[in-house]
Amino acid sequence: CSSDLPLGSLSSLTRTLEEKRIMNRLAVSTCVALACAAPALAGFDNSASYGWENGATVLGQSADNIAFTNSTENPLSGSASLFMNEDPLSGTPQGYVAFITGLTDGDIIDASFWAFDDTPGSPSVRIWGHYGQSSDVDETSGSAGGNSAYSGADGDWSQLGHSWTFDSNGGARDALIVEVRMYASSSDGSSAYIDDLFVSTTSETAVINFAPAPGAQIGRASCRERV
Repeated sequence: CSSDLPLGSLSSLTRTLEEKRIMNRLAVSTCVALACAAPALAGFDNSASYGWENGATVLGQSADNIAFTNSTENPLSGSASLFMNEDPLSGTPQGYVAFITGLTDGDIIDASFWAFDDTPGSPSVRIWGHYGQSSDVDETSGSAGGNSAYSGADGDWSQLGHSWTFDSNGGARDALIVEVRMYASSSDGSSAYIDDLFVSTTSETAVINFAPAPGAQIGRASCRERV
């Protein structure tokens, strides 16, 4: 094919495009390698925070009767939060908000998020977790349990957190998935907001993954450090 641009201009344009590609790859690689790491807490080597400003929702979910939406209507901080709504009411649907891979026996994982619902009873949410495989966020390898506390006790934002000590079950699993669980008993109130997710682990080699921006891959999540 032919071009009206001089050869020197084509060479310069090619170099400019290639430089932009290199810079983009470096930016993405840095975020993937650090998992958007926030400053580590005392005793923890690896930590990261996330606030849904990248337009994402969840990494996966357990059922199709719960919908997750990226919302700008009611953030705790920043400009966005995760909105969840259960319809029809059935079971205890879950959304997967963090995926910690490369774990080994004895690693400690701490996770917390803030939840908003304006009723002291149903609906409410809990923080929970299950074991899995680093190769697939949807793989389930047994429940890891969670906190017995529910959101909504004061009809406002409340923080929910839990700490897990990793058990590989003899090397059969190497990942932990942090869940937000919905408990609703009335269609008049079956929604909640989630924001300011924070995860830390004593493992120096584990990778903390959050929901990536639409069209991106796991590991390319934007993040917001908690201050």
